[in-house]
Amino acid sequence: MPTNKNAAIRYRTLDKCFGDRTHRYYIEDLIAKCEEALKAEGTGGVSRRQIFEDIKFMESESGWNVPLKRHGDGRRVYYRYADPGFTINSQPLTEAEANQLRTAIITLSRFRGLADNAWVDEVISNLEWRFGLHGDKANVVGFEHNKALKGLELLPAIIKATSDGRALQIAYRSYREKGEERRVTVHPWYVKQYNNRWFLMAYDAGSDRIWNFALDRIKELQPDETVAYIANDRVDFEHYFDDVVGVTIPGDDVAKIRLVLKFSRRQFPYVESKPLHHSQTTQDAENGVVAMDVRPTYELKQQILSFGSEVEVIEPAFYREEILADLRANIQNYGK
Repeated sequence: MPTNKNAAIRYRTLDKCFGDRTHRYYIEDLIAKCEEALKAEGTGGVSRRQIFEDIKFMESESGWNVPLKRHGDGRRVYYRYADPGFTINSQPLTEAEANQLRTAIITLSRFRGLADNAWVDEVISNLEWRFGLHGDKANVVGFEHNKALKGLELLPAIIKATSDGRALQIAYRSYREKGEERRVTVHPWYVKQYNNRWFLMAYDAGSDRIWNFALDRIKELQPDETVAYIANDRVDFEHYFDDVVGVTIPGDDVAKIRLVLKFSRRQFPYVESKPLHHSQTTQDAENGVVAMDVRPTYELKQQILSFGSEVEVIEPAFYREEILADLRANIQNYGK
């Protein structure tokens, strides 16, 4: 079965060529057609050997048992389905494909019940009916999901505006602004989930910066048709958060640091198996020491403090003192 996007593109392309009765597709033509399809999707090329392997797979039981016939034309061979009406799109799902589809249905199910998300129920029901993938009645997968979280009802509208390229007028009240509400028209660029909360990354032309809006702090939201949408041509959000823990991007004056942490013997195995940051490396497993390259953020400090006595900041010295100051302030809350 298709194991990645490139393979799926090649299989679909070959299927069309094999079913075409008006053209003769030799191996060179099949390569050219696949390269053309891959280029249209912005991916790489394909080799002669790969096409032969694709054909072998499509003819196998693991694939679709395609009725492919090789027609001799002098010293050359062209490929065509023996059955003119055959296509891999009309064949039953393989077991592996069915398992992948079940996983997709389970993942989609987490969005059931959200406001304006009736389409999710329709998509899931159609998939279940069309492919007979009803599964067990008992729920066997649990996602972390806070149904009582405010702002979830805004998620469909925000995603739609982000996809359609429409400016949004937002009434926002942050925790730090003492209840004061501010209104701003922004250009939605990205939606991200972190720590079971949703955040909108949107560009504000007035301040020429990207703002981070927690959905549960958005009080009103509506499209602003009076403002021309400004598309994202400056940020790659796949890597935008690479240097931080969380969703807060600090100012340019906050540099990346080499953070060294020492964990207790009890806590270290958990931190090693679930790193705090993708750059985390183990420096001394025997003593529970790890290191990572990050820019300090509020979320990073929250993570460190959440471990309590199970962690110690070793380096850098200024950040160690900063965490120590927070711990001292915490002790003050409990009096003498």
